[in-house]
Amino acid sequence: MPLEDTIAAISTPIGEGALAVLRLSGPGALAVLTPIFVGAIAPGKFVPRRVYFGKIEDPAGKVDDVLVTYFRSPNSYTGEDLLEISCHGGILVTRRVLDLVLAAGARMADPGEFTQRAFLNGKMDLTQAEAVMDLIRAQTELALRAANEQLAGHLGNELIDLRELLLTTLAHVEAYIDFPDEQIDADTGKLLLDRIVELENRLDRLLATADQGRVLRHGLRTVIYGAPNVGKSSLLNLLLGYDRAIVSEIPGTTLDTIEEVINIRGIPVRLIDTAGARESSDLAESEGIRRTHYQVEQADLVIQVVDGSRPPADLKNFDSRGSVLLLNKCDLGVHPEWRALDGVCFSCKERTGLEDLNQAIWDRVMGEKVKLADVRVAINARHQACLQRAKQLLAVGGRSLQDGKSPEFISIELREALDALGEVIGKLDTEDLLGRIFSEFCIGK
Repeated sequence: MPLEDTIAAISTPIGEGALAVLRLSGPGALAVLTPIFVGAIAPGKFVPRRVYFGKIEDPAGKVDDVLVTYFRSPNSYTGEDLLEISCHGGILVTRRVLDLVLAAGARMADPGEFTQRAFLNGKMDLTQAEAVMDLIRAQTELALRAANEQLAGHLGNELIDLRELLLTTLAHVEAYIDFPDEQIDADTGKLLLDRIVELENRLDRLLATADQGRVLRHGLRTVIYGAPNVGKSSLLNLLLGYDRAIVSEIPGTTLDTIEEVINIRGIPVRLIDTAGARESSDLAESEGIRRTHYQVEQADLVIQVVDGSRPPADLKNFDSRGSVLLLNKCDLGVHPEWRALDGVCFSCKERTGLEDLNQAIWDRVMGEKVKLADVRVAINARHQACLQRAKQLLAVGGRSLQDGKSPEFISIELREALDALGEVIGKLDTEDLLGRIFSEFCIGK
C-alpha cells in the first residue's frame, strides 16, 4: 500500500445529523484542500491544532460552510498531515464535499486505512490498532473499559516485555552455537529453563483471558431453555424491560428463536429465547424444537427454566457447569425436591430473583474474584492462536534443553516462538496479516 498518496473518507455514520466529519490524511492533504476551500486563511498557512472556518466551493458556488482542523505530521492520529473537515450532516452535502475532495486529488480510503497508516507509521502497535475497533463496537461499560486498557498499550507492553525476555534467552542459547566445542553447562541450563518456564506461565495468564475477551467483544451467547409454559418468554421480556416475545398459556407459542442483547453488570449478554422442549407432531413446532437443540449446543451459557412450584419431571440433561437452573414461579412456593439443587429462586410474575440471576451469570463468566477494575487485558482469537503457538514452541524448546540437545535445535524453537509473539503486536510485517485485520474496520477509521 503506497503511503505517498493522500486518502479521504467520511468518518461519521452515513445519514442525517447535525454534523459529519471527513478525514484527509497524507502528504498532499493541504494541497488537496486548497482549490476547494475559501476562508480568511488559506490552507497553506494553517497552524497545527487550530480550527479554521470557511466554505467548500465548486465551480457553481458554495456547497457548505465548514470547520477544518489541521494536524501536522507526525503529531496526528495517522502520523501524517491530517485534516478533519466538519460539515453539516446531510447525506447529499456530505457526499458532495467528499466528491470534491476526491476530484481535487485524494484517493478514497480503504476500510481501516487510517488506523493501518497509524500502525505503519509507528503511532501504535497492532494490539492497539485492534482496540480501536473494539472501542467502536463496545456495547457495555466493561467492554469499553477493556478496549481502552488495550488501546492504552497494556497488552502490547506485556508482550514487548515477554519478547525481550525471550530474546535474551535466545541470545544466550545462540552464544553457544558460535562456540561448538562448548556445551551448555548444568547451571546455565537451569537458568535458561527457568526463564522458559516463566515465559510459559506468563503466557498461560494471558491465554486465560481469551474467554473473557470473546464475551466482551461478541457477547455471552445465552440460551433460555425449558419445557413449554415454564416462563421462558416471560423471562426474556422481563430481562429486556419490554414485551418482545408473545406470552400465552397455550403450549408451543414460540416456534422460532428470538435473539436480543442486554447488559448485565457490564457483560453483553445475547439472550436467545427458544421453543419449548417437548415431543411434537406439528411440523412447525418440531422445526422450532430442532433449532432449540442446535442453539443449546452452540451456547456459552444455558438458563434452564423450570416450574419450581411443581416436582421435577426430568433433569437428566441439566449440567450445572454450563447452565444456570432457574426455579420460576417461586411465588407459588418451591417444591421440596428442588431445594437440594443449586437453583435461582425466581418469579417472573412478582419480578423477584433478578439480582440473584445476574450474580449467577456473572459468576459463571467472570469468576467470583473478578471486578470491573481488574479487566486490563482480554485477548482476542488472533492473539490466542499466536500465544498458544508460542507456548507450544517454548515447551518443545524446554524439553530439548532438558534432553541435552544441541543448541541449534533449541534455538530454532525459541526463534519461532519469538516470531509468534511478534505477530501479535505486528513486529512481523506480513501483508496478508495486515489485510485480514484492517479489512474488518469501517470506512473512515
